[in-house]
Amino acid sequence: MWRMAEILSETLAEELVSIARTATGDSLRSVTYFSRSDFEQLYLRSDLERDADLDTFVGHEWRGFRDTNNAYQTTETELGPYAFTIRAFENGYLLRVGTERAGVLLTTDEVTIQEFEEVAEAIVRSLRDHSESSEH
Repeated sequence: MWRMAEILSETLAEELVSIARTATGDSLRSVTYFSRSDFEQLYLRSDLERDADLDTFVGHEWRGFRDTNNAYQTTETELGPYAFTIRAFENGYLLRVGTERAGVLLTTDEVTIQEFEEVAEAIVRSLRDHSESSEH
C-alpha cells in the first residue's frame, strides 16, 4: 500500500482499503481518508496517474459532507437519515461517507448500489470503532 502522509494508524488505513477492495473488487480506483484538517490517499489503482489535485477535491468534499450532514441531521423525511453520497462522473463514481470527525472518499468504476451500501456501512462502522477506541 502506498502512503505519503500518515495521519491515521496503519491498522485503520489497511482496514479501510480492505473493506473497499472486498466490496468493490477490481472496480476500486482509489481510497482517500479525510478529516477536518488533513487527508491521506490510502490506495490508488496501479493503472491510474497520481496527478489529481486532491487538496482541492477533498476540500470540496469535506465542505459538501459537512453541509449535507448538517442539513439532513435535523430534517426528518420519509427517506430516513442521511447515509452517504454517490457522485457520477464521466469515467467513474465517487462515494463519500463519514462520521462527525472523519470520512472516506472512494472512487470506482461501475458498481451496484448494493455494493456502495455495503462498503459505506462497513466504513462508517470502522471509523466509529477506531474513533471510540482512540478516545479510551
